[in-house]
Amino acid sequence: MTKRSPFRYFKTSPEIIRLAVMMYVRFPLSLRNVEDLLHERGIDISHETVRFWWNRFGPMFASEIRRNRISRMRAYSNWQWHLDEIFVKINGETHDLWRAVDHEGQVLESYVTKRRDRKAALKFLRKTMKRYGRPHVIVTDLLRSYGAAMKVIGNEDKQETGRWLNNRAENSHLPFRRRERAMLRFRRMRR
Repeated sequence: MTKRSPFRYFKTSPEIIRLAVMMYVRFPLSLRNVEDLLHERGIDISHETVRFWWNRFGPMFASEIRRNRISRMRAYSNWQWHLDEIFVKINGETHDLWRAVDHEGQVLESYVTKRRDRKAALKFLRKTMKRYGRPHVIVTDLLRSYGAAMKVIGNEDKQETGRWLNNRAENSHLPFRRRERAMLRFRRMRR
């Protein structure tokens, strides 16, 4: 079964649609700026058309870029993951947010559980490995759940632990913590 083109009912060529969406996403341009730049190139479209294309094709282009990036990273000789977990409150209940970050700081996977044990770590590792394949090295903090899960998977020789080795994963939590603090500030204002 052949996959149908997502551009099949559009009069504009896929190259122009891709160019308009990439210009809007990649550069800090408004929809009207993208419309003006394309008008200078002889392409007469509305800014609403660019917005429609961005809504329709943006996620598809993003997943394509992510897929290509991951395939390139797997070939990289030092494909490392940094794993970490933090406590978060969801509706007043404490949960654990497990995160996997690659050696460039891109968040690969996030997973929320009630507990922080071997079973949760194993499920998180299997989910991440199913999507991205096996890494060359996994850097973790000193949580014992990772070691127990690695023994089950058979990856314990690829695990590195240390106090300062996992800073990449720790730094990836900062935007989440900033949002969390902002929400607390907002809640205090009501009181």
